Amino acid sequence: MREDIMNKLVLALGAVLVSAGFAAADPLEGQWRTAKDDNGNSGLIDVAPCGNALCGTLIRSYNSAGQQIQSEHTGRRIISATTPSGGGKYRGKVFSPDRGKTYNSKLQLNGNTLKVSGCVFGICRDGGTWQRVN
Repeated sequence: MREDIMNKLVLALGAVLVSAGFAAADPLEGQWRTAKDDNGNSGLIDVAPCGNALCGTLIRSYNSAGQQIQSEHTGRRIISATTPSGGGKYRGKVFSPDRGKTYNSKLQLNGNTLKVSGCVFGICRDGGTWQRVN
């Protein structure tokens, strides 16, 4: 009987811990529509935890008219190794499909907008402002 009570307590504690993890989702998690790139294309990025960081995967691409198009980069991580640094700021890596480069990124979250910029070998780029989709 005592073992039965201990098992129930352990299960209850486990359920509480799992629920707490779901409640503590990072504000950057979700889907984001990128700004248009040098070619006028944009993408839909799904941001989710990956290990101890956040990553974002390209799930759809759009042409300059907003029509969905095929992309060789669909399924590729666009955001990687990204962690919060306080005040809505994040640091990590962002891959730019139009230039084929990965930048050390600075992300600034402000409600439903995300200002993206990054540098590689001293060359910096403004990635524009992304909009939250959900």
